Amino acid sequence: GRRKSSMKRTAPRSTLRKIIKKHKPQLRLAANADLLVHLSFLLFLHRLAEEARTNAFENRSKIIKPEHTVAAAKVI
Repeated sequence: GRRKSSMKRTAPRSTLRKIIKKHKPQLRLAANADLLVHLSFLLFLHRLAEEARTNAFENRSKIIKPEHTVAAAKVI
């Protein structure tokens, strides 16, 4: 069989640092602060997806619809 090439996923560090600086120019970022922001974002997305999936299940829907995600975002 064919082997799947594993893609290494990394945080877009320079882009993330630019975004943070743009919104909070007065902040001095520690070396790994952008990684903590990225981790928080991933945890938020995971929680949002779980909540949206629960909403879809409760509405007897086989797919997660935009309204399930919006409702999940209001809870989170």
